[in-house]
Amino acid sequence: MNDNKILDILTRTSEYVSGQALAQQLGVSRQAVWKEIQALRTRGYAIESVTNRGYRLSAMPNYLNAPAVKAALTAKIIGCELEVLDSVGSTNDYLKARGSAGCKSGAVAAAREQVSGKGRLGRVWQSRRDENVMFSVLLRPQIAPSEVGGITPLAGLAVCKALRRFTGLDCRIKWPNDIIVGRKKLVGILTEMSAEFDAVEYIITGIGVNVDTAAFPGEIADKATSIFLETGRHVDKNKLLACLLDRLEREFVGNELSLTPAAREEYAALCVTLGRTVGFTRGGVPLSGLAAGIAENGALEVMLPDGSICEVNSGEVTAQGIY
Repeated sequence: MNDNKILDILTRTSEYVSGQALAQQLGVSRQAVWKEIQALRTRGYAIESVTNRGYRLSAMPNYLNAPAVKAALTAKIIGCELEVLDSVGSTNDYLKARGSAGCKSGAVAAAREQVSGKGRLGRVWQSRRDENVMFSVLLRPQIAPSEVGGITPLAGLAVCKALRRFTGLDCRIKWPNDIIVGRKKLVGILTEMSAEFDAVEYIITGIGVNVDTAAFPGEIADKATSIFLETGRHVDKNKLLACLLDRLEREFVGNELSLTPAAREEYAALCVTLGRTVGFTRGGVPLSGLAAGIAENGALEVMLPDGSICEVNSGEVTAQGIY
């Protein structure tokens, strides 16, 4: 028997549920129920037991877990299928396998530990157990590959707005979708796609939030930060994940997965890259100019020294004054 089945029953009520009732619903013995209750307690679930009344879930663990996230979640599509894995190589790779197997649009995979997560440009993003919030969202939009440009900036906008509300921090967006506080990176976002020539099979957006990290390695110590370092507080990771998923649904659904004029205006207002001198490479040639705006497809509009506008929609962009 999977002890998550007992959790599903206990989380649906605030009342006591008798051992006999649990046994009957699950088709097992009362002894088997007792063993699973003990297993849940060792995992950090506070479960009260009273003679002649049964069992009642009184508190969730403080580490990331699916029942606690679901209890705080209001989104109907994002998180319709929600898994929290103890350990995984990459939540994006995990969802790719799920996507190929036919999981629903809106499926979410989160992890307490990620050992070979992906960053932009092939970089590795690692996180120690129970330190941060790492998750991926799979969508199955009925659009052509050429129409996916709005999803990445929408994800950045959603995460930025959620964190500003949840933490009170002055979070901003570094184009295209890094979330920063001051001059340091707080969140990384990576979007990957599986598509045929004229149709998208699925899109996966992976998001990593630095939550409880107290110190970063020397090579990134001056470039990265965490919610704990910025606030001095340890936040509830389950409520944080629910908040992020709720906001992602609102932005994705409300804007129909495109960078609408209203969303583009909000994004531009939060984007610290605009107004700065930026450097990038085009055809192997290094160029620089003034970040002047955000295009309809989410590209960065850069004004070159000759006054012409160049759209940058991929590759590494360095912004003056930011990592």
